[in-house]
Amino acid sequence: MDLPSGIRNYTYDRDMAIFRTKTHWSMLLILFVILGTLPLYLDNHWLSVANLIGITIIAATGLNILIGYCGQLSIGHAGFIAVGAYTSAVLTNRLELPFLVGLISAGLLSGFIGVVFGIPSVRVKGFYLAISTIAAQIIIIWIINHWESVTGGFNGIVVPPAKIAGITFVSQGSQFYLIIGIAILVIFFAKNLARTRVGRAFIAIRDNDLAAEVMGINLFRYKLLAFFIGCFLAGIAGSLLAHWIGFMNTENFRLTESILYVGIIIIGGLGSTIGPILGVVFIRLLEKGISFLAPTLESTFDLPAGFTTGIGPMVFGIVIILFLILEPRGLAHRWQLFKASYRLWPFSY
Repeated sequence: MDLPSGIRNYTYDRDMAIFRTKTHWSMLLILFVILGTLPLYLDNHWLSVANLIGITIIAATGLNILIGYCGQLSIGHAGFIAVGAYTSAVLTNRLELPFLVGLISAGLLSGFIGVVFGIPSVRVKGFYLAISTIAAQIIIIWIINHWESVTGGFNGIVVPPAKIAGITFVSQGSQFYLIIGIAILVIFFAKNLARTRVGRAFIAIRDNDLAAEVMGINLFRYKLLAFFIGCFLAGIAGSLLAHWIGFMNTENFRLTESILYVGIIIIGGLGSTIGPILGVVFIRLLEKGISFLAPTLESTFDLPAGFTTGIGPMVFGIVIILFLILEPRGLAHRWQLFKASYRLWPFSY
């Protein structure tokens, strides 16, 4: 983390700390106060939007570790989220196991399946690796739809609400605390992972895998580890999504959702902790804005019924193109420039 002018790190512990100044700690405290009181003044509609944002941040953070840090392109992320969602749904519904068992099992099974489909990454990369992850998406969804005795098939499966230590998370407000709490832990994990030996190995593989191998980095081990971590977080997000919605079918995990996640981390900024957060907030609020304006556009311009349903994907595509051309480093880079301008503005006269 860049520090303002005049601030120095005099000890190794302080140099390695995430929050180093009083300003950092004050901003963190303010953020926690805002998040802690959010259910008090938001209605259920906006709380549901906040819950969706929290779940998406968890999944996007996993994909950012895989693509942004390790450079392994995946376009089947929604498939791994589906594995987590159905694992948790089956364990808590059919086997009546506790929610925490379903949550952890969802992450572990998604991570294991991610490793299986990540094995080709040792031999192929780029476009060819993307094709193998698309195959994972297709295979996973096919199995879910046709394993009716377990998953419910095309009819779907009912998911009971999450329950921990006698507390049942039914309302949007209670679910908000559960989802955002896990999202904060995931962000903290991702921030620290990037600064460890594993994180540095990921970045070396992303930048130049041949040079990384020459330096002694085991490509097979670290690429599969990146797939496990990224898909583990996808499974956790899938479990939370299942218990938040209360009903699962494969319509929630189409290929377009996988493409959406790739676009989110591109817009937010690849290889940064704050990138997925900014990308998710931007895209989810953009979706809400489009859905809010769609009826007005239809009535104002006398458009055919249902015409505006295609505006969302079109706007999403245009936004990605604009970011690739005008700001390829995403919103995270804009945030860094904003912080730099904020620190220097008193001296800009």
